[in-house]
Amino acid sequence: MEGVKLIATTQSLFCTRIEWALKLKGVEYEYIEEDLRNKSPILLKYNPVHKKVPVLVHDDRAIAESLVILEYIDETWKEHPLLPQDSYDRAIARFWAKFADEKVVFGAWRACTAAEGEEKETAIESALESLAYLEKQIEGKKFFGGEEIGYLDLALGWIPHWLNTMEEAGGMKLLEAERFPSLHEWGHNFIQIPLIKEYLPPREKLVNYLNASLTYLRSLSANKP
Repeated sequence: MEGVKLIATTQSLFCTRIEWALKLKGVEYEYIEEDLRNKSPILLKYNPVHKKVPVLVHDDRAIAESLVILEYIDETWKEHPLLPQDSYDRAIARFWAKFADEKVVFGAWRACTAAEGEEKETAIESALESLAYLEKQIEGKKFFGGEEIGYLDLALGWIPHWLNTMEEAGGMKLLEAERFPSLHEWGHNFIQIPLIKEYLPPREKLVNYLNASLTYLRSLSANKP
């Protein structure tokens, strides 16, 4: 068997998408849980630049950054293709995946962590604007990948689970069924897939993690001169 290791952490949406891809491809791998508060020698060895998870190690060669890892997995193991075959469609899938990571993930996080008042309202409006673009992309489709889940579904697969916990922790609502019906339906269908559901981190664990992060951030803000 080819040596495959995944250095990851349960709470990270960027890590879970890699587990989904490996399972879809039928790749056997060793899972190494990382404690980001006390970074391990193996993480520092294989990702000395960013010192972040996920890191995929294949035959002792390391690949970092989750979207890069997804593409590597798709190119290395041919079963269940993730990216579209057409070059234009592949480029579009990459564009929206990058958009979601840069605008939707961090937009939702900003809305979650923003102080009540104008700052929070502005952050929420920005996050809603980004979600509206994704709503247009999924209209009339079962999955972003068509009839089967693909690269973009895995890249956006955090939305129906992680976003819900961000909403709870941040005391807000972003993904309303009335406003984003197609995105809401896609999310429901996506997390009902047995393989996807099996590797979702426990919701309570995510909520506790987010609440602890918010408490820490607020304490830093309170201690600023």
